[in-house]
Amino acid sequence: MKQMQLPRFDVAALQELAGAKAYRRGEEYYRDGHVRIIAVEPKRVLAQVSGTEDYRTEVTGRGKAIGGDCSCPAFEDWGFCKHMVAVALAANAGDGTEAAETGAMERIRAHLKAKGIDALVTMIADLAERDTVLFRKLDLAAAAFSADDKTLEVQLRKALDDATKIRGYIDYGQAPGWAAGVGEALDVIGEFASGPRAGLVFKLMERAFTRIEEALGSIDDSNGYCGGLLERARDIHLLAASTLRPEPLEFARQLYARELGEDYDTFYGAADIYAEVLGQTGLAEYRRLASQAWDKLPSRAGGGRRRTEPEGNYHQLRGILDYFAARDSDVEARIALRAKDLSDPGKYLQLADFCLAQGRPEEALRRAEEGLWLFEDDQQNERLLIFTADLLARAGRFGEAEAHLWRAFVKAPGFELYGWLGKTGGDAARARAVAYLESWLAKQKDSGWHNPADLFVNILIDCKAHDAAWTILRKRKVSMNVKMALARASEVSHPRQSADVYVVHIEELVTLGGNGGYAGAAALAAHLASLRGAAEQAAYMADLKLRHARKRNFMKLLA
Repeated sequence: MKQMQLPRFDVAALQELAGAKAYRRGEEYYRDGHVRIIAVEPKRVLAQVSGTEDYRTEVTGRGKAIGGDCSCPAFEDWGFCKHMVAVALAANAGDGTEAAETGAMERIRAHLKAKGIDALVTMIADLAERDTVLFRKLDLAAAAFSADDKTLEVQLRKALDDATKIRGYIDYGQAPGWAAGVGEALDVIGEFASGPRAGLVFKLMERAFTRIEEALGSIDDSNGYCGGLLERARDIHLLAASTLRPEPLEFARQLYARELGEDYDTFYGAADIYAEVLGQTGLAEYRRLASQAWDKLPSRAGGGRRRTEPEGNYHQLRGILDYFAARDSDVEARIALRAKDLSDPGKYLQLADFCLAQGRPEEALRRAEEGLWLFEDDQQNERLLIFTADLLARAGRFGEAEAHLWRAFVKAPGFELYGWLGKTGGDAARARAVAYLESWLAKQKDSGWHNPADLFVNILIDCKAHDAAWTILRKRKVSMNVKMALARASEVSHPRQSADVYVVHIEELVTLGGNGGYAGAAALAAHLASLRGAAEQAAYMADLKLRHARKRNFMKLLA
């Protein structure tokens, strides 16, 4: 008996990834025959999906582990799209066996293998006449066989300059196309990085860094399409350097200057990235340069002893020297590096956290408490405070932990601080915090978007003091999010009040509009039936439909 094959892609996972609407549209695309499979391989399915335009769609993985991409705008904005659903369903229509993994690309390969060389040359040349990218790649590849270094350099340099050229400002929608063009030029140049033309590529990448960095100032790269180009150029530069093996002392100085002078962190950690090329001589020079600059920087302290300090590359230099100290397994040196700049509470937290990671909890606690003391007159760093309280609690010093937390809570009450007070001081600390907040709230005024009562209501919800929370709600301004939290938490004990909050929120969602708002409003309206009588619910639903009858998508959900 033939064993039943599971679908290549799990349908439930597809529905979750795409969402109900995109999944339904994907089903329609598949059923209507809009999918043309190009290649089916063990780890991916490539297809062309016809829609408003023809889109290149790739779905990767198997089972519930599904990924891929699509050339459509929806994928760029939202991720997993209807075209990917359609391709996955088309792939599932096969029997799931390796023998079934064929497609148009396999047929094309078989067809090309049967052609003679002359026929293939003619075919590719015809394609190159119509495809500028293919023409450029073939032209440069052909030049490598016959052109001398100077001629090839001119051609490659022109390809790079043409690709990185900026004509005015490149907006969000144009950025992917610009990045793709630069990427193609880098790929072409990169083909020569590991051969006899490595020196030429090494020099061209220096120009590439400059050109791309200058261009980024005139590009809306919100999606990060262009930023990755610098890393690609660096990888080609590294490959060329690995082949060329430049003089290590001068190369170390060049890399060091780039790491400290750049704005995009392309060469952050260059000593590690280029370690094999630099060798011991280059690494020693890199370390010498960083140490020399580091020694010139003054130690920086904060708190009451704060003073204006000259700016310096503390972060970059510390990163370089920390790399070398880590290679030497020198924990003391790594601690000393972090201790040189303690100009804000976050630096103390980094130092204390590092000490803890190195198995030094006592030193971690000492550093953390020192940071709290030095900056006690400034705005508190809650992360440093909680880190300190946690270490004290682990050491069984609950009273000290609570004291730190209480001072901070009185200075600036917060829900997370309240939670930590409960962890360290138990119910007594929680009751003390609630009593303090009651008197604190009486002195606070509602203003604009600031609702001080939100904090008190959230804490009362946590204490399950629902009567007190509803009392605050009647007297003070409270945000809808907090009202909803209280309503959900107290439906059983306060069904009428909860229902009233839900009714107001339903109107907000319907007014906001959009399918998401309508779906939330419809679900909440249906939920109201569990909080009141059938007659009252029927009357409410009839009124809701009457008032919003023109909102057809909402009416469909209420039906």
